[in-house]
Amino acid sequence: MSALRIGIDLGGTKIAGIALDPGGRVLAERRIATPRGDYDASLRAIAALVAALESEAGGTGTVGIGIPGALVPETGLVKNANSTWLNGRPVGDDLATRLARPVRLENDANCLAVSEAVDGAGQGAAVVWAVILGTGVGSGIALAGRALSGRQRIAGEWGHNPLPAPRDDERPGPACYCGRHGCLETWLSGPGLAADHARRTSRTMTGEAIVAAMRRGDDAARETFAVWLDRLGRGLAGVVNLLDPDVIVLGGGLSTIPEIYEALPARVAPHIFGGGFATPIRPSRHGDASGVRGAAWLWNDQAAPAA
Repeated sequence: MSALRIGIDLGGTKIAGIALDPGGRVLAERRIATPRGDYDASLRAIAALVAALESEAGGTGTVGIGIPGALVPETGLVKNANSTWLNGRPVGDDLATRLARPVRLENDANCLAVSEAVDGAGQGAAVVWAVILGTGVGSGIALAGRALSGRQRIAGEWGHNPLPAPRDDERPGPACYCGRHGCLETWLSGPGLAADHARRTSRTMTGEAIVAAMRRGDDAARETFAVWLDRLGRGLAGVVNLLDPDVIVLGGGLSTIPEIYEALPARVAPHIFGGGFATPIRPSRHGDASGVRGAAWLWNDQAAPAA
């Protein structure tokens, strides 16, 4: 095989693909619609996308796949995917057969962590914790540029832990689709921010509109955003006390709010064991492309990217 690194990000509405050279230079990239609900059509679409990328890039290479779920270690079957037609299916084995080569599959949040650890905002850091703040909330962990999946393949499943140190008015918390109440995702996602503002003000606004109103000086929006930051600080601190990462990288739509990076460290610090908080919090360098780049770098032990 050539030195190409092919990455595929299998999302619920789109499949993104990229071909990188060993230094991380983009040689080809494409996006196609996901055949929602159709497993066989999804496999055919990925195989065709890999072929198109390799044709455009002029070579063949390794293939990494980011999926919105995880693999059951004992069986190789997908679990926990919100693209439900993948659940219970041997996606890795079936794609390896279609592509006539081994493939590596990893949770899409872990792909974000790998991307930012290899040549992104966490480049050079030994332990990178990447947090997704978007329509959903999750995270991934990269150690020395490699994804930490865990024995049960649930390492980094931060969004479905409870909000730490809940106040009386935060118990039991909003209902979560996972069957529990008060998961971090129900507070910290874009829809969670909007729902909290609606509870406080009886005004229905998107997260983007809330941030815009805050910048115009709207007191209610300011309060909603301040409470959201406080909850985010508590949520991050719980993991910092366990993992003590070298850097925290934020991705997802809410990560593009510049005010986060100035205000958030002071919201984390009071909850850190022993006091003090020096961990840098940075926006992802590659933005929406981090997931697909991270999928390509699942094979980064095969070729060291340029610094």
